Amino acid sequence: MRLLVLGDSLSFFGPSGPLPADHPRLWHNICAAELGGSAELAAGFGWTARDAWWALTGDPRIWSLLPRTDVLVFAVGSMDTLPSPLPTYLREGLRYVRPDWLRKWVRARYRDVQPLLAPYARTALPPALTARYLRDMLQSVRNLQYTMPAVGIVPSVHRAPTYRFVHDGHAAAAAAVRGWASRAGVPLLDLPAVIGEHVRSGAGNPDGMHWGWEGHELVGKAMAALISSVALSPTEE
Repeated sequence: MRLLVLGDSLSFFGPSGPLPADHPRLWHNICAAELGGSAELAAGFGWTARDAWWALTGDPRIWSLLPRTDVLVFAVGSMDTLPSPLPTYLREGLRYVRPDWLRKWVRARYRDVQPLLAPYARTALPPALTARYLRDMLQSVRNLQYTMPAVGIVPSVHRAPTYRFVHDGHAAAAAAVRGWASRAGVPLLDLPAVIGEHVRSGAGNPDGMHWGWEGHELVGKAMAALISSVALSPTEE
């Protein structure tokens, strides 16, 4: 069985930082191992459902993987819920500020004020857009006549001091994702139920957002159980 996972940094961050996508203790690889298969990951730092849409529609490597994919996993939506004091185009544009000393200064000042502004900020992506991009991704795959099952996630939770522990947008985002999934017939892994205690107890990454190895194992095994529940047959080699 081959999984294609469209994710964010929750898919490649371990207890102390980012790791190669093929690290065996990351959740998607644990999931694939439980199912006797393999996983391909397309993900990036801070990816929202919109970033996953851009990747799905613009990355030729993903196009090459689709014909060999048995299950499509939409593991995005968690970063959409984070408070963002700056609009995305400005926040992402900080990397292009020149000269170097000015870019470093601007980014440092942004990191300083982000916790202060987080209680007053909107989410990185409005819930309606999260649902729309999930809908459009699934529909684009179906338009290409790919019929593999798809699964998704209910956005994760955090206790990150960099966001002043603010997560006011989570409930609306979770409702929007659940609404899309219900209409589309896509099973969801309830990440807050699976990973919430791990994150809130401080057992994960010190940043309060990403997971430790125990968390990756919890999610990997839970996702494998969800995928198994849709009665898939492994693809013959």
